[in-house]
Amino acid sequence: MGAVRGGATGAGAAREAGRGTGAVGGGDRDGEVRGDAARDRPRLRPFRPLRALFAALVVAALVVPLSGAARPGVPAPRPAALAPVTAATLTQAYAANRANAALASRMAAAHGDGHRAAAERALAAPGGALLAFDGRGPGLVTEVFGDLAHAGRVAVLVPGSDTSLDTYARLRTAAASLHHRLTRTAPPGTGTAVVAWLGYRTPGTVSTAVTTTARADEAAPRLRGLLRELRGVTGPGARLTLVCHSYGSVVCARTAAGADVGDLVLLGSPGTSADTAAGLHTRARVWAARGADDWVAHVPHVSADLFGTTVGFGTDPVSPSFGADVFAAGPGGHSDYFAPGSASLANVARIVLGRTAEVTRA
Repeated sequence: MGAVRGGATGAGAAREAGRGTGAVGGGDRDGEVRGDAARDRPRLRPFRPLRALFAALVVAALVVPLSGAARPGVPAPRPAALAPVTAATLTQAYAANRANAALASRMAAAHGDGHRAAAERALAAPGGALLAFDGRGPGLVTEVFGDLAHAGRVAVLVPGSDTSLDTYARLRTAAASLHHRLTRTAPPGTGTAVVAWLGYRTPGTVSTAVTTTARADEAAPRLRGLLRELRGVTGPGARLTLVCHSYGSVVCARTAAGADVGDLVLLGSPGTSADTAAGLHTRARVWAARGADDWVAHVPHVSADLFGTTVGFGTDPVSPSFGADVFAAGPGGHSDYFAPGSASLANVARIVLGRTAEVTRA
């Protein structure tokens, strides 16, 4: 806005996420993991104030250089040096990245940053499936839920603003929730995996960067690289789906052309910077959804190229003029798309599994 080992680890990963963050509680009627945060979160209805804030950010984007706020440095090692990952070397890559996360946790603890140390310690837990890890700065993580080497259906979750190592537990919980749903509903013999990809420096929700495509342009080559890497692990028979939340949908839009994915899912999207789904120049089927209480509905859907900077993201992806397949997301807000038992989670799982005739429309 998601550790995994092989087949039966989705629920264990969800439990681990819950222990680490307190964001996961008991089961619902389907036996899924329920997020306490979704129950306790206040409903936001920022109408005119949000429009005024967006306008202010647009103005700031024209006069303030785009740069991330400097975070006090937390010491961390360089990422583990690894050969290109294949199905045969996947286990070794997971182990090397866990060891790197454990070292980063010790360094953060010695520096006095207990929160960062705890986040990294959770990622270093035995059995965790870290495809990539970099504890420097805001941090980068790629984590796998499920048996990636034998998965025929793979979802890649791309998060939005304000996602870093310090807030990564939210993405981890979402990935665990989706994988749990996939394993419960997949046809017998269908292997599934979910990849939580914090592979770029996300913008702050209240920042000039969140109104432009600059961070997405930086992220797109990295996401394409991940997709190529996944294809090298899974083989050509697996179907990949990009599931993109909030600003992550801008990243996916910049990645889509030529990407080897079957479906592109936009959740709570502020826009893609394309006028239509066809303008994304992708062979993937494009889906879009927005919860009834998602504040993104009140963000002005405008786009302008000013002084070499594209500000705003254009056409609303759930509007008829955009041309995406729009599906029901239920009454939830901006952070509720992966809530257990929700219409959005059920529909995303159906898309990933290729059961598109069962997707409920908005």
